[in-house]
Amino acid sequence: MERLLPAGLAPRLAVAVSGGADSTALALLTQDYCRCWGGAMVALIADHGLREEAAGEARLTAGRLAARGIESHVLALNLRPGSAMQERARHARHDALAQMAAAKGFLHLALGHHQDDQKETVAMRARRGPGGAEGMAGWSARNEVVLIRPLLGIRSAVLRDYLREVGMEWVEDPSNQSMNFERVRIRQASEGMPPADAAGRVAQELEAADFLARRARLYPEGYAVLDATSAPPAALSVLIRTIGGQAYAPRREAVLRMAACLSAATLGGVRVAPAGRLGSGWLLAREPAACAPPVPAASHAFWDGRFVLMEPQGMASFGALGRDAAAFRGFGGLPSLVLRGLPALRDVSGNIIFPAPVIFRPPIPATARPFQA
Repeated sequence: MERLLPAGLAPRLAVAVSGGADSTALALLTQDYCRCWGGAMVALIADHGLREEAAGEARLTAGRLAARGIESHVLALNLRPGSAMQERARHARHDALAQMAAAKGFLHLALGHHQDDQKETVAMRARRGPGGAEGMAGWSARNEVVLIRPLLGIRSAVLRDYLREVGMEWVEDPSNQSMNFERVRIRQASEGMPPADAAGRVAQELEAADFLARRARLYPEGYAVLDATSAPPAALSVLIRTIGGQAYAPRREAVLRMAACLSAATLGGVRVAPAGRLGSGWLLAREPAACAPPVPAASHAFWDGRFVLMEPQGMASFGALGRDAAAFRGFGGLPSLVLRGLPALRDVSGNIIFPAPVIFRPPIPATARPFQA
């Protein structure tokens, strides 16, 4: 748990609880962790409203947690049945839980995904081709809340054994056995296969974090300078993902080809070029041509998967500086490549405010800890 949280601070954690075994175990483990380190926690229970029993199960779960001294709140989502139900439910649940956590002053939301979930996720993403067979990250951002997954290295069976040992009951959701859902079909087909290598993913993250700490410079404008010739593929991969504002890293094969024959190139919406006056090594910056179109300027508007606007200042749109970078040549000593991909504010007449008051906040930072300059 401590690997995913800010060091030196008493933990304050919201826990997403469905009432199932995995999230219930996470709630009890989080309670023990917060007691040990003088922190605080709250359980957030999502009722999707998709089954008649759901509301009663949410109340039952809240009662069980209360009996263990855990404060909880139930969120009614009232989703409608239809296509892509599991995906829609997941997005709605995460949005609602993150909003509730932030409203209650908890900026870390713990999710109960475990090693078996990781195995299924890898299999599902591998089927989709582009992006590769990448698993879930232990740390990701959703607006102002950080989602953490501390159980990725633990099997579901271990969590159930733990609940039996402490005498805690849980709810079984029948949809987890329905062959209508891809995840369930993969689970059934893969029974008996070796578990996903969650430990391997952790090792890669640690290797990448160690390299970035020693051999790379990351900047809050969303670019990096590093010795790419000695960079492990895991470090290059997560940097490209982060700087490109993507949720998934590029395919490993493409990263390996780039590392083996390093030259000016573009991968995953990120331009790799000699660093020039920024120093020895290579510059990784957002490819200006790949930037998203402008969005309406509003407080906390999110653009290009990278930047959050803090104050619209009465302007109309929020998007790439682009060709207007010529008017700001030399700003901050930044190369034109970086400038063109940075955000600016514009009014209806085309007048510009640059730099815009923004925070660089990619979906998943370059390491398991928040992005730091």
